[in-house]
Amino acid sequence: MTSTMEGGRKLAAWTLVLASLGSFLASLDVVVVATALPALRSNLGASLTDLEWTVNAYNLVCACLMLTGAALGDRFGRRRTFIGGVLLFAAASTAAALAGDATTLILARAVQGAGAAVVLPLSLTLISEAFPAERRSVAIGIWGGVSGLGVAAGPVVGGAVVQGISWHWIFWLNVPVALVVAALSAVRLRESRGPRPQLDLPGVVLGGVALLALVWAPVRAPVVGWSSAEVVGALVAGVLLMVAFVRWERRAAYPMLPLGYFRSRAFSAANAVIFIQFISLIGSLFIITQLFQIGLGYRPLEAGLRLLVWMAMPMLVAPVGGVLAGRFGNRPVMLVGMALQAAGLGWLAAEITPGVGYGSLVAPLIVAGIGISLVFPTSADAVVASVPPQDAGVAAGANTSLREVGGVFGVAVLAAVFAANGGYADFLHGVRAALVVAALVPMLGVVAAYLVPARTRAPQREAEPVYVG
Repeated sequence: MTSTMEGGRKLAAWTLVLASLGSFLASLDVVVVATALPALRSNLGASLTDLEWTVNAYNLVCACLMLTGAALGDRFGRRRTFIGGVLLFAAASTAAALAGDATTLILARAVQGAGAAVVLPLSLTLISEAFPAERRSVAIGIWGGVSGLGVAAGPVVGGAVVQGISWHWIFWLNVPVALVVAALSAVRLRESRGPRPQLDLPGVVLGGVALLALVWAPVRAPVVGWSSAEVVGALVAGVLLMVAFVRWERRAAYPMLPLGYFRSRAFSAANAVIFIQFISLIGSLFIITQLFQIGLGYRPLEAGLRLLVWMAMPMLVAPVGGVLAGRFGNRPVMLVGMALQAAGLGWLAAEITPGVGYGSLVAPLIVAGIGISLVFPTSADAVVASVPPQDAGVAAGANTSLREVGGVFGVAVLAAVFAANGGYADFLHGVRAALVVAALVPMLGVVAAYLVPARTRAPQREAEPVYVG
């Protein structure tokens, strides 16, 4: 018995370390290009649209394939699929590092997003199944902290590498870490599968293409206009395909996403919270990194270091948020987090005036960062805890998919607001307008967080995952 318990603890520890490292890599590359955007603009001749796609290609593909990544893990083995995702991510990072023009870089970023779409949901699934319910909140809090470290380190790593070597190395650095994670995962993680013996291929296609169409519209709207045939057509196609996806999932023998889970307030409201948060978070990051370099004149590394007061907060506070959620429930922690994110970004917008200095931005960035940190682990825990344990992969896929879709919408919407209010010609005015919108969006998240039940319970008792090796 003692030997079995010790083995279980070791397995859980290795799972937490390796899954968190995989999540760290995927989270790092959401933002690692942020401080490299001005360098890409000059070195590759990238336009504002190219810069948006450098960020959005990753998020767009990641969002569209997230449920597919989770479904592949359930069908073919979570450990095996996780390793495959990590290796795909490494290969795409190599292609990005070798890119000689903006188009090639954008394509490589899209493939990186496909790898991340496998790694992110399965990292949460592996942790959820390795820890009992009473320890899961703390474990997910640590996972959220390490993911937050990836977000925090991204601008600093990007700035240091761009300034000290070249932008290519922000991608080369991924490769050795990914290879080590893949090798250790092969020998230290236990294989398991979900409860569905067949892959829902029609659901995979319908869901992925529907998300692609719906996200394509806001990405292209700033360039071609919201009333253009391309944008309107994408929105109409996305809605029709999503209706078809829902109808198929209702009658599929092994649905990719059981629609009954959306009847759970915890599942629906917590997913809404993370979607809303990432609209604000990734959109404001796209704006603030350029503010520091173009508006305040900092070099890439200097900008990245100054962003740490904001982006390092998840690493420090997310584990604390997990502990607080374990004691008081997810809802109060999420409520406070969304309110602080709104307050911090609103305060930041108020400080953006001609002659603004970095010192006046520190406090609002810290407040916003603390708020972001409290939502990371609690939304993930609420979603995973609201479904049976064997469907943790489906829940994690839905949560991370909506997170990435929110990031795509955030960059598209805030870039459009920035451009409509002066853009690079009237830089500070455009930045302030964009940050006002970024501050208003989390107020919707406060409403969604209030709808999350005080305590989240799965619809059926804890069950053992299906282990196959």
